[in-house]
Amino acid sequence: MPHTLDHLLAQVCRLHHAHFHELLSGTGVFRGQPPVLEALMLKDGQTHGELAEQLHVTPATMSRMIRRMAHTKLVVARRDLDDKRVSRVYLTEEGRAMRNVLQQAFERSEADAFADFTMEERVLLRRFLLQIRSNLIRVVGEDILH
Repeated sequence: MPHTLDHLLAQVCRLHHAHFHELLSGTGVFRGQPPVLEALMLKDGQTHGELAEQLHVTPATMSRMIRRMAHTKLVVARRDLDDKRVSRVYLTEEGRAMRNVLQQAFERSEADAFADFTMEERVLLRRFLLQIRSNLIRVVGEDILH
């Protein structure tokens, strides 16, 4: 239903996502990769399985993504020293350098999305979004956020 709040929220999310990826065009970071980079920035050396679980994708999807990111030299996968059956993913220097690129894209995306909002409007919108998130967590659960 194109006139519902739910439809409008979905459109805003799609537009926001598209704009963020537009800001990253030409950086060598592609769709789906920013969350992997962020996860590795928080804890480098995670396994494919840990990353897949954390980002709610299949292990096969994560393996393809890691291969592509390794090809562009953002990450490197190495066998675990203690368990040769396990492969761990590490950021390269190029991958670590993306921290600033991502931060600038997040800041620009937020500035563009909330241009012409007063501080009071931002505070009110935040309260509304937190309430929507709380309502949905109550019915869907919180696991998808982790």
